[in-house]
Amino acid sequence: MTIDVLPDDVLVEIFLYVNITHWDNPWHALVHVCRRWRHIVFALPRRFDLQLKYTGRRPMSEVPDAWLVLPVILLPNQNHPKSDQRWDNRVAALESEYYNRICRIQIDDMTNSRWERFAAAMQKPFPELTNLEVQQVDYENRDKDLVPVLPDSFLGGSAPRLQRISFRSIPLPSIPKLLLSANGLVTLTLWDIPDSGYFSSDAMATSLTAMTRLETLILGFHSPRSRPDPASRPLSPPTRFVLPALTTLIFEGVHEYLEVLLARIDAPLLSCLCITFFMDRNFDVPQLHRLIGQAEFKALDHHTIVVISDREIRLSLSPKTWMVDHSRLLELGIHCEELDQQLSSLTQVCSPSFPLISTLEELKIQEDGDLSPSHWKDDMEDAQWLELLEPFTGLKDLHLTDEIARRVSGALQEVPVEMATEVLPALRNIFVDEFWSHEDFEAITPFLVARRRSGYTVTVHHGRLT
Repeated sequence: MTIDVLPDDVLVEIFLYVNITHWDNPWHALVHVCRRWRHIVFALPRRFDLQLKYTGRRPMSEVPDAWLVLPVILLPNQNHPKSDQRWDNRVAALESEYYNRICRIQIDDMTNSRWERFAAAMQKPFPELTNLEVQQVDYENRDKDLVPVLPDSFLGGSAPRLQRISFRSIPLPSIPKLLLSANGLVTLTLWDIPDSGYFSSDAMATSLTAMTRLETLILGFHSPRSRPDPASRPLSPPTRFVLPALTTLIFEGVHEYLEVLLARIDAPLLSCLCITFFMDRNFDVPQLHRLIGQAEFKALDHHTIVVISDREIRLSLSPKTWMVDHSRLLELGIHCEELDQQLSSLTQVCSPSFPLISTLEELKIQEDGDLSPSHWKDDMEDAQWLELLEPFTGLKDLHLTDEIARRVSGALQEVPVEMATEVLPALRNIFVDEFWSHEDFEAITPFLVARRRSGYTVTVHHGRLT
């Protein structure tokens, strides 16, 4: 008995459940076995999720006719020796009669000279397009020459199946116009937006109003020049709309931009929030606090870590069951090089009004492994460490690396005896990853003695961070 005696419907089930691998297109292995198998596979293109992955290796006119009825994915060839020739073939596919079969466009080799032809080829409806990903490779000239204008006719004003948009290092100041008609989007990524591609937070908010299916929003600017004009802020509180499916929000830019955007948004299912701000002297983020307070971060047993590096400081909250529930994450970072400014900035963002801050019971503070020795300032006031820790009123366990422990102990040394129970009132344990010298331990002893006499003993543990 051979496999040829099996009926077609049985073969279909075998094809679906047997893992057949191929370096490029898995279905190639099936259609090259025999004419019968090829007929079965091509008769059920959607069930087998058939797609033609086109890299431009040869012109579309040379692709077998049987394959041209399949959905087409345009893939990049950035590092190929004949990348220019393959680029021409891929754009020619956008200009050809087969454009309406293209379901995904992935271009990570966009340059200044290529944009005009690409934009012209995209000024028609793409009825099957689900993913549009474009990335510039000429990073050094992102703001010099490449200043594309997204015409109103981009995508012909119609891409009914479009679910994912990703533009990286592409200045598209008019993209909110496109987004107004993209109400089926599930993922929107606009990252490393050049200064010439700036669009207002109000325009961005307006474009999001109809995106009821949006699950992931990633928005990042290249520089602090993305600061909105204060005069453009509404005098009265704006009306907020709900993004009912949004679970992930990632933002990098100035805090004023995010505040204006969040003033228009409610996201009840938000569970992953990663925010990175450019350095500022004053951080006033009530809308961010409101969003965190309403999101899915409450009632979690958190891992809380502050990491200090040469370029930024970052606070991360994740559930202790991270391996089981890795969808919940809260990260707040600030781009800044000076340690004293890092501490003061994070202190402002994590003010007492910050949701969750007073309920956290465990905190690690550590430096990045590549932190340079010059980052530590001998003339910096130790009191800044206490200001950072002050909102953590429920903190029980404090984990510190050796260098940070010296700074924190120096700050605790300055606490008056009568106020020892007011500083970190719930603290019970300090874990240090190295053995302190006698001088280091003496510095913190008055604080430890005062706490013990008040009945709130704090124990210092030496050893590696847990």
